[in-house]
Amino acid sequence: MSEEPIKFLTCDQAMKIVAAIQEEEDINNPDKRVLTVYNHDDREVCWFDYDELIAAVGPVPKDQLKESVQNYILNHIPDWALDI
Repeated sequence: MSEEPIKFLTCDQAMKIVAAIQEEEDINNPDKRVLTVYNHDDREVCWFDYDELIAAVGPVPKDQLKESVQNYILNHIPDWALDI
């Protein structure tokens, strides 16, 4: 059986539900970091593996890294996040 492809919210939709992006330690692996996305009710929406995210963003100047990461995340919030 094939899996349905992940559908993402538009950046505008994501900006309405995302209140914070917090870098945290992976509770199952203290040597890894994750970026957890929270909504305005302080509920966890989803998370991104830090190393995978940085690889996906690609090389960017250090002074643009935070903005590039935020933009990537806002464009990759799954559509099921609306149901949280």
